[in-house]
Amino acid sequence: MKIALWSVGKAHDRQLSAAIEDFTTRIQKYYPAEWQIISPPKNAASLDKATLIKQEGQLILAQLQPADYLVLLDEKGKMLSSPALAALIAQRSVQSTKRIVFLIGGAFGVDQAVRTTAHLVWSLSDLVFPHMLVRLILAEQIYRACSINRGEKYHHV
Repeated sequence: MKIALWSVGKAHDRQLSAAIEDFTTRIQKYYPAEWQIISPPKNAASLDKATLIKQEGQLILAQLQPADYLVLLDEKGKMLSSPALAALIAQRSVQSTKRIVFLIGGAFGVDQAVRTTAHLVWSLSDLVFPHMLVRLILAEQIYRACSINRGEKYHHV
């Protein structure tokens, strides 16, 4: 199984990049994992919000493969504990999922077509975080989940 970490927006912030890459490297001890930054449309600044969301959605859906298991991060989603995320990843692995895609949408959210395609809509918190911080939290939580599944000491209960 592969873990794909997708984010709509700009490249990793220099200040957080090292930490994001560190956790991504740690995940790779368990599963192949890589980031894909999906650039917004070139004319994004001149588009109205609805059009921007729709165009970003088209970019996302064009890159999804039929067998992908899509987890959309969204503040209106279901909250999961770290052990519950670990169970989800373990379950997907056992069920021979080829790729789990964790998606951080654009600044204004995602198109309904993407939301409908998602197998799970996951909220990290009731709080709203900057995209760069969500990337770091996501990478850390996936690493934590993998370490839980292996019975390692990173996660203290």
